[in-house]
Amino acid sequence: MYYILRNGQQFGPYDINALAHYVSQGNVLLHDRITDASGTLHNMVVKDILKAAGIKPTIASNGSILKQIGTIGWDLLLPRKSISYKNLKNDKRLLLISIIGLTPAFLIRFTGSSYFTFYAIALYFSLIWALFFYYVFKTPQVRNKTTVGVFFATQGVIFILIDLLRFDRINPLYALVDAPSIFLRFIGYFLGVGLTEEAVKALALYWLSRRAREPQVPQTMVFYGLISGLGFGVFEGVVYQLTVNRQLGYKDSFFMNIARLTSLPFLHAIWAGIAGYFVAMGYLFPRNRKSLWLLSIAIPALLHGLYDTLGWSIPGLVICYASVGLLVIYLQRAHDFQNRMVP
Repeated sequence: MYYILRNGQQFGPYDINALAHYVSQGNVLLHDRITDASGTLHNMVVKDILKAAGIKPTIASNGSILKQIGTIGWDLLLPRKSISYKNLKNDKRLLLISIIGLTPAFLIRFTGSSYFTFYAIALYFSLIWALFFYYVFKTPQVRNKTTVGVFFATQGVIFILIDLLRFDRINPLYALVDAPSIFLRFIGYFLGVGLTEEAVKALALYWLSRRAREPQVPQTMVFYGLISGLGFGVFEGVVYQLTVNRQLGYKDSFFMNIARLTSLPFLHAIWAGIAGYFVAMGYLFPRNRKSLWLLSIAIPALLHGLYDTLGWSIPGLVICYASVGLLVIYLQRAHDFQNRMVP
């Protein structure tokens, strides 16, 4: 005699003939788990038992396709009574799925290919990343209002310092990014591009830590760093899509636009998250703040410079992975770090 196990419930007992009959009627499924009175059967399903007994049941059809649809019921397939504005409005799952799935389509349809469209779609992708970071890194100290403020404040700082004031031109090492020597290009990307951009992303973190009404734990500042980097990556991505990427061929332009919406904002976020870690440590251990704040810029700038120099090569991708791993390890070792810093 056999017992059927389904969804935590047990049915039976059935002999082999009854089992075959119920399968043919659709009451027992071939993939239902099965056991016997002694409990000696493990990881077995109904199909295994019937096959061992030489039985190949035929599942009876419930008539024509139209009859089967009639059995299901047109009221379930076209639930007119349930389709109402009030009912749909109150279903949060529907609203969430619609926003996530259809926002790009609506933006493209109603805004064309304007600057607003590029920026809005970039915000759409950044929101997905932000929700992921919120789920993984959020602490009780994190405030939604502050999160939104950091995201847009970083973009405002970029626009003023780099786009309007051309602050990047103050650093002469920027010119080395076009040097023939890979070593000189690395210096340009590290001490030129990386140093400048990582310092800009860290400004919001220093401001937040200074105004905090309580010491910010490292993970809190890592989260805000991730959001600051995300804001930077989104703004930079839109600028590149409207300028540099338009000069590329179709294939290169397509892939670079995708990267500017996904992986590159993520990388900017990771590097700024590392900065947030050391900014927090600098305020927790003020006697060592100078070295910690220097590290908050130097380490992200170094990773940034290495990636820019190596690009999408295998070593470049290794730097990307190492950046993520380093941030995770820093957070894992935060307690050890703090113990060592205590005099």
